[in-house]
Amino acid sequence: MTTTIALAGKGGTGKTTVASLVIKTLIAQGADNILAIDADPSANLNLALGLPLEQTIGDIREDMLDQVNPMNGNLNGRPGMNKFDYLDYEIEYALVEGDHVDLLAMGRPEGPGCYCAVNHILRDIIDRLGRSYDYVIIDNEAGMEHLSRRTTRDVDVLYVVTDPTVRGVVAANRIAGMRDEMDINIKNAYLIVNRVAGELTPALQEAVDQVGIPLGGIIPADPQVTSMDANGQALVNLPPDSVIVQAIESIVQQTVPARQPG
Repeated sequence: MTTTIALAGKGGTGKTTVASLVIKTLIAQGADNILAIDADPSANLNLALGLPLEQTIGDIREDMLDQVNPMNGNLNGRPGMNKFDYLDYEIEYALVEGDHVDLLAMGRPEGPGCYCAVNHILRDIIDRLGRSYDYVIIDNEAGMEHLSRRTTRDVDVLYVVTDPTVRGVVAANRIAGMRDEMDINIKNAYLIVNRVAGELTPALQEAVDQVGIPLGGIIPADPQVTSMDANGQALVNLPPDSVIVQAIESIVQQTVPARQPG
């Protein structure tokens, strides 16, 4: 049974940092079969995980559409291969395999034209691929409106990440409120306040208390993260005594259901 964890929040809140350290925590707990999906067009989860990235799903999608014959819908130069088989093959090839975690990056957004059929095929392929993993971690782009276009699977845990500002928390509350409008079932959702220096101010605490989902945890500001980001170092190499690593370990332990044997 696959456990799916998704992250949402406005841009710049540190979703990718949190996603990479959730993966680090799961691996430390013994998980060795994780699929990470970078659904942000900026595609930098690979850097946080210390993995290479040569091709994205967006590249594959555009390459395929360039090969479609407008007269008959067939793929030029690929007789007998339909769109599903083409995408299936190319996605398997684009999968970046690492130690304990594999990575797919969604990449660039769609260009002009209709992408509905292609996106439906992509979603089916990615869902099928995800069933072979114990955990699927989806680092989503800003907002949540694109999440159901990435997967049809239930989301076991949604982390809505915010910066430590009242405006950020209000935005996070709006994002969290969209979960009931999704075509997928989100079982549990939590607010994560990231990069907190010291205690929450009374105004910020009041804003947090008004959010329609429980507080999953507070992540302190960690200068080590800033330094490693500046030097292009993988965040999964943060030491176990890092304050941010310890904070995310605590969040995962309290919010991610323990996997049942078998």
